[in-house]
Amino acid sequence: MLLARLADVSRQIAAEPSRTRKVEALASLFRDARPQEAALVISYLAGRLPQGRLGVGWSLLGQRPEPAGAPVLTVEETDAAFTALARVAGPGAQAERRRLVGALMAAATGAEQEFLVRLLTGEVRQGALDAVALEGVAKAAGAPAGEVRRAVMLDGSLPRVAEAVLAEGPAALSSFRLQVGRPVQPMLAHTSASVADAVRAVGACSVEEKLDGVRIQVHRSAEDVRIHTRSLDDITARLPDVVETVRGLPGDRFILDGEVIALDPAGRPLPFQDIASRVGSRTDVAAATAAVPLSPVFFDILAIEGRDVLELPGRERHSELAALVPEPMRVRRFVVEDPASTAQREAAEDFLAATLDRGHEGVMVKGLDAPYVAGRRGRSWLKVKPVHTLDLVVLAAEWGHGRRTGLLSNLHLGARAADGGFVMLGKTFKGLTDEMLRWQTERLRELAVDDNGFQVRVRPELVVEIAYDGLQRSTRYPAGVALRFARVLRHRPDKPAAEADTIDDVLAATPVVAPPGE
Repeated sequence: MLLARLADVSRQIAAEPSRTRKVEALASLFRDARPQEAALVISYLAGRLPQGRLGVGWSLLGQRPEPAGAPVLTVEETDAAFTALARVAGPGAQAERRRLVGALMAAATGAEQEFLVRLLTGEVRQGALDAVALEGVAKAAGAPAGEVRRAVMLDGSLPRVAEAVLAEGPAALSSFRLQVGRPVQPMLAHTSASVADAVRAVGACSVEEKLDGVRIQVHRSAEDVRIHTRSLDDITARLPDVVETVRGLPGDRFILDGEVIALDPAGRPLPFQDIASRVGSRTDVAAATAAVPLSPVFFDILAIEGRDVLELPGRERHSELAALVPEPMRVRRFVVEDPASTAQREAAEDFLAATLDRGHEGVMVKGLDAPYVAGRRGRSWLKVKPVHTLDLVVLAAEWGHGRRTGLLSNLHLGARAADGGFVMLGKTFKGLTDEMLRWQTERLRELAVDDNGFQVRVRPELVVEIAYDGLQRSTRYPAGVALRFARVLRHRPDKPAAEADTIDDVLAATPVVAPPGE
């Protein structure tokens, strides 16, 4: 497939407000692509490079050669050029990157050059996100979208599923099954304003501690234990203490969902930043383990001894979990069998209060009759916290002044939009400790796509958890609202931008008030 065809569809769906027409355009594109090209097409439309970061910034893209007169560059040739760039290292690397980028751009038409620049700088965000691309793949292959979605949930990769179903047809989907050792996307939760509201919405449920830790998915097959993050990264080597704990469980083959936390001598949880720092440590793992030992706490089970239990109701999955995992390693919970019972609702509120007293951040309310829906933010799981919080994406940051000179401080915050972009909701520099400032400056410089000396624009990849007092009307921002008294609680490097809150979530969860003086 010519890159020009892909660039053209990218422009179409960037300007197309209709989801149906986006899907039609993508389905046509996938029909034209060879199955082995589908994975690249999907990755490029979503703004992802299979090779990861290539070390190509604006300094290499600012001066481009004359564009080609006619399209000749293919998608696979583009991928080969990116692979060559990814391999460049050592003395003379920048000069070699410049040569390779120049050769790639010289082979591209003007429209293709524009697409390549946006792809290399992380600016491809036109609504061709996985959910829309998935429907396009299903339509192109003549397969039910629900079955394609389930295959992606179990495999963790839409590009891999797309290649199979476009090559072999709908029958290929039956080969995608839950497998110990292959991580699946975790089930996620929506937000509820109170325990009472959550219980009313979910019905018979368990009210569980919401731990302020790092989400993990643990796979065990005999003595082999693998640990993955919520973004499916393998962090086994960083958590030797957790590996040994899991090897002590009686089962031989299972998949567990849970979190790792760290406790102080009094048994209270350490701050999330301490846990994230420990989990992120790649150098002296032994010293990090000794300094901050981690405790896994599990709340769900996906498979046990070769059986897939995803479709079992929550109460039955918990019985399977309890048979395998001892109580100290399971999340505390309170069961509400009768949501109409005033006594049970009050007991659920008491459970929240006790959870907060123990130092945890809130509760999860989970339907007892609901299956585990991997990769989806289901309405059968609701989280309740005592303060308004949002997971937002950093779009830019401003260089600080005074004692913050040389540090990126004021963060521009955005929620996910339906078209795949981001809607800015405000700025904040509050809540940032010196350590957080140093860390975010280093990280945001890695993500930078432009720096005018005052503001650094970045690829929208870093998620931050923001506390705020509400929303107020504002003509300054595109959604017509702005955060009130926003402050940073923590960085969330463990959470991909695709899991940040959407603007619809924000507006649904928080009433909008008039600004002061209006």
